[in-house]
Amino acid sequence: MRRRFLAALMGSMTALLTPLALLTPAMADDFYTGKTLKITIGFPPGGGFDANARLLARHLGRHIPGHPNVIVVNAPGAASATSIAHLDVNMPTDGTVIDEFNFGLLGASLMQPDTTPFDFRLYAWIGSIAEDTTTCFVWRDNAPKSIADMRGHHYLFGDAGAGSSEDLNTKILQRVFHLDIAEAKGYSGSAEVRLALQQGEVEGMCGSWSSVPADWLNNPKFHPLLRTSKSTPDGMTADVPYILAIAPDDKAAQIIRFLTAGGELGRPFIAARAVPRERVDILRKAFAATVKDPDFLAEAKKQRLPVSPRTGEEAEKIIERLYGTPPPIIEAARKVAAEN
Repeated sequence: MRRRFLAALMGSMTALLTPLALLTPAMADDFYTGKTLKITIGFPPGGGFDANARLLARHLGRHIPGHPNVIVVNAPGAASATSIAHLDVNMPTDGTVIDEFNFGLLGASLMQPDTTPFDFRLYAWIGSIAEDTTTCFVWRDNAPKSIADMRGHHYLFGDAGAGSSEDLNTKILQRVFHLDIAEAKGYSGSAEVRLALQQGEVEGMCGSWSSVPADWLNNPKFHPLLRTSKSTPDGMTADVPYILAIAPDDKAAQIIRFLTAGGELGRPFIAARAVPRERVDILRKAFAATVKDPDFLAEAKKQRLPVSPRTGEEAEKIIERLYGTPPPIIEAARKVAAEN
């Protein structure tokens, strides 16, 4: 009698719960219908990060169930730290906001936790469009063609903000290669620094290769001095040296490797950790599909935007590895990256 009762009860519960189980994916798929997905970006319009965010926005919605409208919102400040902070404080955590930020903050979060108070293991990683190749150069007549050519001369470089990849690579030139470089601060992004170069306000900069205007590549005033990626990106000549290959010594190479490691996630997109897991999964799948979309790839090629994507899962593993760096290397890197 009892067995028959329990069997009947279990059958009733199954009948009741089955529609709910079937409803959950449908509810997740329907969530974005009629919604607007915002991509916030921590820089003003015109730079490489902005170009990547807008490229993603034009294609991502097609790969999200419900096909939401996707817009870009520029929220510049503190080398993009401001837009990250907004994720947890001022933005909805329902999956309708993702953020693109300067990957230089990844290392800064370990070296300068007081001023970069983020633990990037605690965010929902959506993915990265491309590895970043940063280059440094002087813009002027008879520009130096190598680090050796720069020795014995003074230069003024534009700075896109403390903790940014531009700032970190300039400090590598100053404190690891011991070049005589001063920094002009106050620029809100690489686009402003490039304009300052052309107006003669500054003489050089470090910045993303993909952000270098195409018409600069054949300009005699422009010659890249190094690259931070092992592979040579499209458009760069093979004689530009890999930064680790010209490091002064082994310890310097370890420091440089840590400071440039964030470039593996050169165009990173994250969401707040509080976003429901099923929506993070939707965004991850949509991102992974978008970066393989032929229309996306064709537009990226037209804009000279490199595509070497990392999935959200791959990004999480890279972050775990970065946060596992031995403390002595982090401390040595901290001294290189310090503001004073």
